[in-house]
Amino acid sequence: MKLYFHGHNYKYAAEQMLLTLFPGQRPEYPNGPPGAGEDGLVLSLHLGARQATATAALTWEGRTCRKTRRCPLPDPGDKVARDRAFQHILKLAFYSAGTTLLGAEPPWGALTGVRPVKIPTKAMLAGASPRQAERELREVYRVSPLRRRLALDCAKASLAALDSLAADQVSLYVGIPFCPTRCAYCSFVSADVGRSLKLIDPFLDALSREIRAAGAALDAAGLRVRTVYFGGGTPTTLSAPQLDRLMGELADHIDLSACTEYTVEAGRPDTITAEKLAVLARRGCGRISVNPQSMSDAVLAAMGRAHRAEDILRAYALARESGIPVVNMDLIAGLPADSPEGFRASLDRVLELGPENVTVHTLALKKGSRLMDGAPNKGKALVGERTSGGMSEFSRKQGNEGYKAREDEEDGSAIPSGEAVAAMLDYAWGALRAAGQRPYYLYRQKYMSGSFENVGWCRPGTESLYNICMMEELHTIVSLGGGGVTKLVDRRAGHIRRTANPKFPKEYIEHIGALCAGKAGALRFDGTE
Repeated sequence: MKLYFHGHNYKYAAEQMLLTLFPGQRPEYPNGPPGAGEDGLVLSLHLGARQATATAALTWEGRTCRKTRRCPLPDPGDKVARDRAFQHILKLAFYSAGTTLLGAEPPWGALTGVRPVKIPTKAMLAGASPRQAERELREVYRVSPLRRRLALDCAKASLAALDSLAADQVSLYVGIPFCPTRCAYCSFVSADVGRSLKLIDPFLDALSREIRAAGAALDAAGLRVRTVYFGGGTPTTLSAPQLDRLMGELADHIDLSACTEYTVEAGRPDTITAEKLAVLARRGCGRISVNPQSMSDAVLAAMGRAHRAEDILRAYALARESGIPVVNMDLIAGLPADSPEGFRASLDRVLELGPENVTVHTLALKKGSRLMDGAPNKGKALVGERTSGGMSEFSRKQGNEGYKAREDEEDGSAIPSGEAVAAMLDYAWGALRAAGQRPYYLYRQKYMSGSFENVGWCRPGTESLYNICMMEELHTIVSLGGGGVTKLVDRRAGHIRRTANPKFPKEYIEHIGALCAGKAGALRFDGTE
């Protein structure tokens, strides 16, 4: 879509809303003026004596709509406040014009960020009641009723987590960038272990060095580890002796006396054995994931999984026999070859097993994944229609980037439509609440099917503190291993600084000396950067 700016140059704000309303479009910035009747947006900002006015003149498929939004002028000396206020009204003007022409609204309304829970959390921290926070989501951001309820439930969990944290506590993430095979939807940098087996031991040698350096840096900074999370990749791609070595190194060189939560993503059922689970249990792991993504063999085959539903049941039984108290299971709504009926059957089967946590993801077409590389229907608009339940159904006559079902697929591997994904999620929320689960964290991603979300559900009392802290950025996350991103969080100043480890195992190994040398400095943060 062609974008024209007058009185400002807030490209990011415009591009965020463009992605929300028209995910198949990419921004273009022509040199000349708009052509008569061409599709495009003229987004203007005018500063008056007391207020700022944003105007969006949008032309789409032969129709034009003009909308304005205003706000009081912020203090001229507060650049951050001015930028925030101006971008906000520009996005709302664009949103109002876009939804008027589309005749519908996305489920998250005008919210464009990946962390919508931060809005009600911030409001309640400032003294707002849940009802007042809900009103802001409704009246300012036009969020649908169901999404408002999800956001408020997760905000309450975030506030409870925040109350439990001490100022000197951090979380620790350990990234293991290896998987048995790569799934079709995955964009994580992880090495196929079949082709990278020779890298595992050198990777673990390097990781051991980083663990020692991190332990010394944490001690010097006076920081204590509250939660530990092994992610990836698939950490249980490692053998039982390799896991034992790694977890032993962690216990020997990092003080875990304040740790109340230790999680390992077992994830892929084809990597789970009784021997590995015994190591995890003996080393103090209290939470694992057994992630089917689907309980349908046809869907598992379509996304490149080597296991089948029977293997998931076997792995889950082993997890229960291990005595590890909390098990999470992931499902994905919108996978190739799936249907609302198939997704319901998968969720029902998972709930029959009785895991403490269930995470329902929505398929996101990520750059670098096989699905994104082959996504059809480029350049269309995202269209949502409100229903009585507050869900969003997506127009049959307008597709969007990769989300419209591919009716020409003869092998049955079509990506479900936005309408189908909405039906999956609609069923999930009702079934999970009926099973005694409640939502406790959520986040959104770009190119997500139907512009929906990922939601973590749990039985009361089994929330993952790490997931809340990481998604809501409640405190510092110290990351080790391949692709780990350390987030230094200064809540008082409102600053976050990120430092990333190399993503690929080979690069991580090659740069381990510099990583270890800089570990102490990486944990110093005065909130000014």
